[in-house]
Amino acid sequence: MLDIKFIRENPDKVKDVCTKRQVDCQIDRLLDLDKKRRYLLQQAEGLKAEQNRISERKERGAEGIERAKKIKGEIKSIEPKLKEAEESLNKLIVKMPNLIADDVPTGKDESDNKVLRKFKEPTKFDFKPKDHMELGTMHNLIDTEKSAKISGARFNYLFNEAVLMQFAIIQFVFETLTDKEIIRKLAKKVSSPFDKPFIPVIPPVIARAEVMKKMDRFDPIEDKYYLEQDDSLLIGSAEHTLGPLHIDEIIKEEDLPIRYIGYSTALRREAGTYGQDTAGILRRHQFDKAEMETFIQPEYGLIEQELIVAVQEYLVQQLEIPYQVIILCSGDMGGPDYRQIDIECWMPGQNKYRETHTSDYMTDYQARRLNTRVRRKDGRLEFVYMNDATAMAIGRILIAIIENYQQKDGRIEVPKVLRKYMGGLKKIG
Repeated sequence: MLDIKFIRENPDKVKDVCTKRQVDCQIDRLLDLDKKRRYLLQQAEGLKAEQNRISERKERGAEGIERAKKIKGEIKSIEPKLKEAEESLNKLIVKMPNLIADDVPTGKDESDNKVLRKFKEPTKFDFKPKDHMELGTMHNLIDTEKSAKISGARFNYLFNEAVLMQFAIIQFVFETLTDKEIIRKLAKKVSSPFDKPFIPVIPPVIARAEVMKKMDRFDPIEDKYYLEQDDSLLIGSAEHTLGPLHIDEIIKEEDLPIRYIGYSTALRREAGTYGQDTAGILRRHQFDKAEMETFIQPEYGLIEQELIVAVQEYLVQQLEIPYQVIILCSGDMGGPDYRQIDIECWMPGQNKYRETHTSDYMTDYQARRLNTRVRRKDGRLEFVYMNDATAMAIGRILIAIIENYQQKDGRIEVPKVLRKYMGGLKKIG
């Protein structure tokens, strides 16, 4: 959430951000409500101060008693108006998107995103490549027919070497992100002064509704699995329960940055995607992810995102999968994002790049809602800056591996970096 003081002092800038994001933020109404709230608050505080003065002087005469009674009535009449103004203001301010970084392209949708760099050329074959479902069926790795009967559409089973590869990927990710030497090298690459490795976490997969609202991950509710009896939601990413880890806490500056790598199952209804990616396992209701979440001082927030992207690229480069890095335009970013970087891996079965990794830099947008602060060495309190990002979306990276590593005879080569986690297995099939 944005600071009301910032909105008050920079209404034109906020309006410009909303225009670029194609969002109606009702800035003028918000400012009118803020003005009304401050006026009522000033009135109430003035009356309470007078009430305290009368009490301190212990005026027991008829005049003092009458004035005290009148003040009490005036305060009582103001309080519901103040509450209504505050609630109306809060409803508008929580809908306000974050500001936008200077290097974010202005655009309407994904067609206006900008490619920053590429790694390797798209994989070329001297035969017609198969997609991951053909290969998955051939080697009894993936099944979507039985899962459709048992669980419904957009679910799947993994079998045999696909399961072993999933856990190999997880081991590879966690071993990498907890390795101080690797993090040190990547930190040096982006000029980050912090080489702290990531803390491994297995988080809960259920979050209370009020917490998801503070994370600004509650809406659109149609895309979530909402548990009405518990007023809770099944998470759509580990970040949903990693981000609130320090809710209402004050962190010492010397303890920053705090970096987590969490692994969880994620569940999404995928509302609004009818007819999109129905074949295969690219877009599922249930999938597994390793997710990064970090907390850092404001002045290092952008560098932290650069480190996170460097981690993502390192992981995909070790798998030797062609990819491109893109910066999302203003109209394609999520509301809490100040800057969003995606990695798209080459999928030979679709003959195009598809998104496999996202890095969301939120500044203090979430921290302000979560009330997560840092106490500076000089005693000042500030909101921390937060980043979250995909370390590995397992299903999507399995697709990229299966399709890019297929051989002419239909067998699938196992990436060298994963073989030690799979008992030395070199090929599937």
